[in-house]
Amino acid sequence: QLQLVESGGGLVQPGGSLRLSCAASGVTLESYAIGWFRQAPGKEREGVSCSTGTTRYADSVKGRFTVDRDNAKNTLYLQMNSLKPEDTATYYCAVGHYCTLSMSPAGMNYWGKGTLVTVSS
Repeated sequence: QLQLVESGGGLVQPGGSLRLSCAASGVTLESYAIGWFRQAPGKEREGVSCSTGTTRYADSVKGRFTVDRDNAKNTLYLQMNSLKPEDTATYYCAVGHYCTLSMSPAGMNYWGKGTLVTVSS
């Protein structure tokens, strides 16, 4: 059974850092397109990053967020630095068959339940 479990969210001050994890079971991450998405209250879910061999980032996080992966642990990570209040959202990892040009959720088929990140002083 395919399962994605995110962890690592929490409350952090502006300018701080967090590292999110996405542990996968029932699927080998390196065989799929994998992405991080986020959804703030009252807003649509948006792409943060999407990887198919190479990784693309949303303009809003470029230079601050970095994706890496531990294939041995079948785990995906999102290192988030220089966090801003507008980064506050529930963050989801997802796997699918392709990344869309706009990094919309449309290319993803399986989703975790998310982890909440709150950036506030």
